[in-house]
Amino acid sequence: MTVVDGQDRVPAAPLDAQDRQRLLSGTHHDPHAVLGAHLVSGGVAFRALRPGARAVALLTGGRRVNLSDIGDGFFSGVLPLDAIPEYLLHVTYDGWSGEQEDSYRLLPALAEFDLHLIGDGRHEELWKALGAHRMTHQGVLGTRFTVWAPHARGVRVCGDFCHWDGAAYPMRSLGSTGVWELFVPGIGEGALYKFDITRPDGTHTLRADPMARRAEVPSATASVVTRSTHVWADAQWMAHRADRPVHRAPFSVYEVHLESWRPGLSYRQLADELTDYVTDTGFTHVELLPVAEYPFSGSWGYQVTGFYAPTARLGTPDDFKYLIDTLHQAGIGVILDWVPAHFPKDDWALAAFDGEHLYEPKDSRRAEHPDWGTLTFDYGRKEVRNFLVANATYWCQEFHIDGLRVDAVASMLYLDYSREEGQWAPNESGGRENLDAVAFLQEMNATVYRRCPGVVTIAEESTAWDGVTRATHETGPGGLGGLGFGMKWNMGWSHDSLEYIKRDPVHRVHHHGEMTFSMVYAYSENYVLPLSHDEVVHGKQALVSKMPGDWWQRRATHRAYLGFMWAHPGKQLLFMGQEFAQGAEWSQERGLDWGLLDPAYPAEPDHRGVRDLVRDLNREYRAAPALWERDTEPAGFSWIEANAAEDNVLAFLRFAADGAPLMAVCNFSPVVRRDYALGVPDTATVWRETLNTDLACYGGGDVGNADPLKPDPDAAHGRPACLRVTLPPLATVWLRPE
Repeated sequence: MTVVDGQDRVPAAPLDAQDRQRLLSGTHHDPHAVLGAHLVSGGVAFRALRPGARAVALLTGGRRVNLSDIGDGFFSGVLPLDAIPEYLLHVTYDGWSGEQEDSYRLLPALAEFDLHLIGDGRHEELWKALGAHRMTHQGVLGTRFTVWAPHARGVRVCGDFCHWDGAAYPMRSLGSTGVWELFVPGIGEGALYKFDITRPDGTHTLRADPMARRAEVPSATASVVTRSTHVWADAQWMAHRADRPVHRAPFSVYEVHLESWRPGLSYRQLADELTDYVTDTGFTHVELLPVAEYPFSGSWGYQVTGFYAPTARLGTPDDFKYLIDTLHQAGIGVILDWVPAHFPKDDWALAAFDGEHLYEPKDSRRAEHPDWGTLTFDYGRKEVRNFLVANATYWCQEFHIDGLRVDAVASMLYLDYSREEGQWAPNESGGRENLDAVAFLQEMNATVYRRCPGVVTIAEESTAWDGVTRATHETGPGGLGGLGFGMKWNMGWSHDSLEYIKRDPVHRVHHHGEMTFSMVYAYSENYVLPLSHDEVVHGKQALVSKMPGDWWQRRATHRAYLGFMWAHPGKQLLFMGQEFAQGAEWSQERGLDWGLLDPAYPAEPDHRGVRDLVRDLNREYRAAPALWERDTEPAGFSWIEANAAEDNVLAFLRFAADGAPLMAVCNFSPVVRRDYALGVPDTATVWRETLNTDLACYGGGDVGNADPLKPDPDAAHGRPACLRVTLPPLATVWLRPE
């Protein structure tokens, strides 16, 4: 050792030419074997890679030792020591110098058990193992970066902390799992980062972290280091949400696109305004269009690039937790739209992530989603299945989500979905079923229900697939187990009933079956009746605008239809804006027409009347167990009159678990029908009208049954008594025994 200018200088440690080249090109699988401190003949060799640095010194044992500049940003030296000491690096750049911990003196920060679970595709808390995690490791505060990239020749971390030059931060491969890891001291919350991946062909690609729990505000695409400090206050909600099965409980859903409900509001502002609004209107749950980060606003969130990150457009992940927490404290459940069916092709996200087909299948006949120009997931790959199953659990466990509505399930289940002959390949049995997708959905549902009591999964499945809500261990006629969902959207009901309701009443006589057919299969699955965003966009018109007739008739039919929907077996879902009869189609580019509820607007009473009806529908619905206790039991429903096509009338009974009935009668003609005879049980001596969509307070003509009704002893419709009811025009009435 020599002394120059009062400072120790040590001989340089040699650097193998191949190691130098691999580190500089980003293709080294084990940079820790070269960089850092290592016992060698003659002492301990120290090597650091700091591109652009003017000097690097070693601080150890109270000494400062200058390392030799050996070119290309490498600095090295050998100290005559018997053991590797604790040390720091002092790095000098033009305009800055300071002390730094050395990443390459530290052991892997990911446990062997995590790697074992990842290798098996069974890490149910994958988000705790992969991604960026602020932590203290070997006494050093920093961030652990981990990423799955099995085809990569090398991976480096880069970000705003290194001017997006990842040369100084090559990651190490952790064996056959395909996971790469690096703990970087000093990196804290809010740091921006990506992974610089060297593909098999030697080219580089800069990718956002698939497991990032926070992202930049689009159109920026970097991932963000984050940690949660939110303290939940919804313990009572969480403790009791599993007390009663969802299909036997009130379940009335308000579907919301957060960005356009009231544009400009953040998650925290929505926490107050949305909670107050939903509380006032009486819905039991809100369903949020996808919030996982997405680049293109026009996709409404259905083309996801950040599956673990709530969109930064409205705030931070903790801000989103605050919104959910506030809703829970008000007694409102939260359902999240979840999109495991496909993902976009953006070259900074999941597509060909490490240079090969990783998240998507290799076979383009399975990889390409023809409807949306996106890619499907490779459900047969255990790591991809793990990525998605853990993601479902993540939202429920970390964000206290109460339900997942799984988008586009049919497109996952069928290999020939939207494909012509020759564009798809059959499964190993020669069939069209995607058996890998079936297995994935079964695993997802089983895992969520096991780990998250009280959570419900809901399938948007548009075909007649057998057993969507059947238990996974119960085999159906086709030899496959059930998919294991809790509920399924009844899209057949939506289609048929909307086709009926938009016809002029004079023509409805010929289409009466469109309103009754749903009861043929009502108990084949556990159903939700959806009037969703899909029904009020792209030229389909808003709900009230679908109705025929003048403004009064359209509003009346709108109200009558909602009364029918709330009384029909199944849960109900209504998209925002339809609860106050907004006439314009929804667009994500603008907010709802809240001005329609401004008292200064001349037609305000018309719109407020519809909203007041929805509030009262929800109130009466909650108060009537007949409408929800036996939703999935045929004995909970009985037709009174299903064949009055000439009258445009439907009448049926619903029954609670104790047998208490509720009668719903719909008159979809513009004619008042007085003393309309309807057969009823003889167990009740007096019936009272509890809801009437024609009341003046809702904007109707105030025709109805103000006084209690006593049944006649005359038999009707196969029942021992007869109730003579006044049916308002274009209206639904509910009656219950007094």
